Parts: sequence; C-alpha cells; structure tokens
Amino acid sequence: MDKSADIQLKKRVTCSFCVTLHRNLLYKMIDNTVFENKLAAYYTLGCKLNFAETSTIGKTLAAQGIRKVRNGEKADICVINTCSVTELADKKCRQAIRRISKQHPGAYMVVTGCYAQLKPEEVASIEGVDLVLGAEQKLDIVSYLNDFKKKNEGGAIVASKTKDIKTFSPSCSADDRTRHFLKVQDGCDYFCTYCTIPLARGISRSDALENVLKNAKEISEQGIKEIVLTGVNIGDYGKGEFGNKKHEHTFLDLVKALDEVEGIERLRISSIEPNLLKNETIEFVSQSRTFVPHFHIPLQSGSNEILKKMKRRYLREVYTDRVTKIREVMPHACIGVDVIVGFPGETDEHFLETYHFLNDLDISYLHVFTYSERDNTEAVEMDGVVPANIRSKRSKMLRGLSVKKRRAFYESQIGTNRTVLFESENKEGYIHGFTENYVKVKTPWNPELVNTLHDIQLTKIDEDGSVRIEFINVEA
Repeated sequence: MDKSADIQLKKRVTCSFCVTLHRNLLYKMIDNTVFENKLAAYYTLGCKLNFAETSTIGKTLAAQGIRKVRNGEKADICVINTCSVTELADKKCRQAIRRISKQHPGAYMVVTGCYAQLKPEEVASIEGVDLVLGAEQKLDIVSYLNDFKKKNEGGAIVASKTKDIKTFSPSCSADDRTRHFLKVQDGCDYFCTYCTIPLARGISRSDALENVLKNAKEISEQGIKEIVLTGVNIGDYGKGEFGNKKHEHTFLDLVKALDEVEGIERLRISSIEPNLLKNETIEFVSQSRTFVPHFHIPLQSGSNEILKKMKRRYLREVYTDRVTKIREVMPHACIGVDVIVGFPGETDEHFLETYHFLNDLDISYLHVFTYSERDNTEAVEMDGVVPANIRSKRSKMLRGLSVKKRRAFYESQIGTNRTVLFESENKEGYIHGFTENYVKVKTPWNPELVNTLHDIQLTKIDEDGSVRIEFINVEA
C-alpha cells in the first residue's frame, strides 16, 4: 500500500461514517496472513481518553487475529499510547518504552499518543522503537503494519501536522472495567498558555449525536453499569460534529438525549470547563434518571491575574457561581478541582489567594499539578519563573488541603444512604466500589458483588480513607 497516498486521502476524510468506510477499504487491501498467530501487548500512559483509544486499538488488532498476551507470554507487537502533559510525563514515557522493549525482546514496538505527535523524531530515536504513529493515524494502526520486521536504525514516522488533525475516531475502554469510558469529543481550540494538548490532539471535533447514543446503548447491553463521558474538552461537544466548525448540537443536547437511552444505569461526566458547564446542565443533572452528582471542574488558579495570564476563558467568580449552583440543587454532590501551582509570575500572594479561595470553597478534592515548561507554549517565554523548590512546597500544601477536603466530604456523607457500584479487584481481602457521588467504599471480598449495584448506608471512615458500609434491604 502507498502510505503517502493513504495519508493524503485521509486528510480529506471528515465524517465518522466516511472514516469507517475508508478504514474498511484499507483493511480489505491488507495481507492478513502477517497477523496470524501474533501476540500483542498494550500499554497506556496518561488520561482516560488514552485508555479508551488503546482499548479501541486492541479491538482493531483482535479483529485481524492478533491475540492479547497473557501473563508470562512474550509479545510480537507492543503498542504504547503516550502522554505529554508535563516534562515528567515525557520522561515516564521514555522509561516505559525502554522497559517494555526489554520485557518483550524482539517485539515490534509501536508508539503513539501525545508524546509521539509532539516529538516524533525524539520518540523514533529511542532504542527499540520501530514505528511512531501520530494522533490522526493511531486508530488506523492496521494500515501501517505491513510486517513486523525490526528497524535497525530509528523508527519510521507517520504523523500528520497538527493543522491536518481533523477526523474524529470513536473509542471506548473495555479492559476489565466496571466503568467504561466513552469518547464523545476530541481536540481543543482554547490554547491556554501552558498547554500543548491542542498541538497534540488538533482542533475541537465531536462524534455525531446518533453515533454516541448508539455506542452508549451497545455498551449498556454488554452489562456495563456505568459510562463515563470523556474527551479533551467535552463541554465543547457538538463542534465539528459533521466536519465543520459549527455546533450542530450542544453538550446539554447530548446529556438530555443520553438520559433517555433505555438500559443505561449510570452516566458520569468527566472533566468539564467551568465556562462550558452551564447552569441549565447542572439543573438537568440534578433531576436526571442516569447522570450522577459528580463534577470535575478545572480551576487552575484562584487568582484572576494568573487566570488571565493562562488565557483561561473565565474568572474565579464564574467558578464560584458553578459551585454555588451545584450545592444549591445537589448538596450531596462530589466536586473535584484541577489546580496548577508554580505558573510563571505566581507570587506568594497569588498562591495564597488560590489556597484561601479553595479552602473557603465547598469542594470535595483536588488534583494538583506542578507547572511544567512545555515547548511551543506562550508560558515558556514568560518572566517570573518560580523555582522548583517553591513549586514543590506549594504542591505539598495543596495536596494536604485535598486530603482535608476529601475527609470533610466523606464525613458529611456518613449515615446517608447511597448506591454503590462494586469493582472487580480483590484488594487484601476487600472489594471496593464508588457511590454515585464518588465516595470510595469497601466491604469484605465477595466475587458475587463484582459489577453489581447495591443500596448501602455509609457507616464509618476506615484507616485507609475508604468508607465502611452496611447493605440495605438485603433479604435474610
């Protein structure tokens, strides 16, 4: 197959139907005999969106006859889906590639994901790497596997420029999880000054509404109890739905439509920007049949001055309004917050402003990120660089605040009745699960509880921070 012609053709393919049709035509041209009796190993670093896409890659290769390795087996092909949100993430990716190459000597190494898109030459130069696939190519992996012959010097690179990343490829994680992560949106048009994700993922684009509904129904029919909607900027859902830049639907349209799909028991919204989380959506979730009272809303800074430097599209007053609205209609809701410390120009005063803002805010937990300089971002050129030791100190302070906030939230839930979805792992004789409002609970291991929903009462906080429970309405 002529790869250059293939790439040029895919640049013109925009809608999900056309992408699927194109892939089917490509796959018919592939010599499937190269996949016979081959074993694959899959590794994912980074976000839930990456997990969903890796799962889809695995399904694609399985359809060609490539079986996933079992414990102790050596793979013929390794697929590594990378992250590049920080310099530390890049470092972990490099370490993982080298480690996996040693674990599976002689395996054909394919690296994709954000790190591969942003720094393909750097990835290709890592010993053991045979093929680097960009964001536009990752879910078409079969098209690029002519053989499994190791490269002597550097991996081959197949990656589109960021401006050419325009297609949407549906994905869903399905690797032994009770919760499935359904990708509904990809890319971002925001270009915050610290972030490389728009460079790695391309423009904001969405799956067609009817396709999301179809996929969600199919997932629920597999016995999956909870679906988590995921994307890069899911509040921007509807933009690029049919290959254009207009919003054919809104995120609220999506939420309302999903709530009517028969068979779905739980829907959870992943991280959503505060300016895109409208009060109408909050109101609807509070009365919804399926959507649970859990919101994860990035803040990044409690200082308006820093928010402006970050080019965030809101001020802290908007954030306060969203939290207030959630607490008004869902007092028991769980609210998670992303925050960045050590951004250029963040003085002690700015940090304390953030700390006190979060301390006074009725939230449930924090995800704390230490600012990391990223190439090709505006922030990397800004004055006022915060020393690493100061960044570390501030990070520890906010992580401590997060522990305090989660504890307070859990304590507020003791004695209340909730519904828990149990997960599949046996952890030291206990099975864990999450309530609808994201309280982590535990009870003695019982395999019959896996992937089941139960009414429970939260009784006390255990030493490990999870919550003990009593079952409600259990037949004697």
